[in-house]
Amino acid sequence: MTDTGRHQPALRLTRADLDALPNYVPGRSPADLARELGLDEAIKLASNEVPYGPLPGVVEAVTEAVTGSHRYPDMGVVALRRALADRYGVDAERIATGCGSVALAEHLVRATCLPGDELLYSWRSFEAYPIIAATSGATSVRVPNDAGHGHDLSAMAAAVTDRTRMVLVCNPNNPTGTVVRKAELDRFLDTVGEDVLVVLDEAYREFVTDPAVPDGLTYLDRPNVVVLRTLSKAWGLAGLRIGWMAASPEVAAAVRKVVTPFSTSLAAQAGALAALGQADEMRRRCALVVAERDRITEALRKLLPAVPSSQANFVWLPLGDRAVEFGRACEARGVIVRPFPGDGVRVTVGTPAENDAFLAVAESVLA
Repeated sequence: MTDTGRHQPALRLTRADLDALPNYVPGRSPADLARELGLDEAIKLASNEVPYGPLPGVVEAVTEAVTGSHRYPDMGVVALRRALADRYGVDAERIATGCGSVALAEHLVRATCLPGDELLYSWRSFEAYPIIAATSGATSVRVPNDAGHGHDLSAMAAAVTDRTRMVLVCNPNNPTGTVVRKAELDRFLDTVGEDVLVVLDEAYREFVTDPAVPDGLTYLDRPNVVVLRTLSKAWGLAGLRIGWMAASPEVAAAVRKVVTPFSTSLAAQAGALAALGQADEMRRRCALVVAERDRITEALRKLLPAVPSSQANFVWLPLGDRAVEFGRACEARGVIVRPFPGDGVRVTVGTPAENDAFLAVAESVLA
């Protein structure tokens, strides 16, 4: 048989502009690293997970739900939306759910932006933002972080044009842990026109202890404000992929139209309902994370004074060009962190023992 395609030039079957798009980088497998190094186990502090296991009742609820896995889940996610509405005091018609808050950000861009429209965000911020913009055909507008590694809202307001359709404000910011406080957010929202959708990405809201950081849900009286939340972090459902958003009824309805059908799985809905019934235990675990976060920050500042205060479940090391080198040094000692080349390193808060292991590595490398 003749291979007629052997000498033919390859046909382009995908978009050429995606060649320049970076891949989303997941945390490395600790089992793989442990095998490489000949260790019993490696420590993963790269993916912003909470280390204390599923909340009580979640495994049982998911196990029961799986017995019906031959059936489609409730596409309207009615029970979960009602539970979220009751817990947060938001009308169910204002709520949409999806495969994590990042998926809802993608659906929002699809619902608001046509090719050439602008999506504006701070940089560095969540690494999925430029991917979401590119795959939706929107134009990314990146506004550099300020000297304290946080959002420069004045510069962001100045960067809004008549082509800007959506602004993402990550609060606390991933990966730096820095926050936007109420006074500056109020000024920003008063400056930005009501025809621009302002999305407050609050994936780490439950770890916030600074009283000056506002709860985005209090801004829902503004029809152009959307709040993103997730159950992957504090609620311990990272492996089930479940997030939700609150917005005006019109925006929420538009998102429910474009969301992938049945993307909030049967198991995710059951697990989320069970987790929401364990709010006290969730808060107890968050308090453990916050105490360790503050301890890690204090220890790191003795080695690197520029470490910013974090209000998330991770800390940021502004190492610049040394970020990749530091990440490799940690991995060589069995600790997986998340370097961002040229910027810094994000380190998730783990158990006290895991954090001690990381601090020992950090001291040996940075000192």
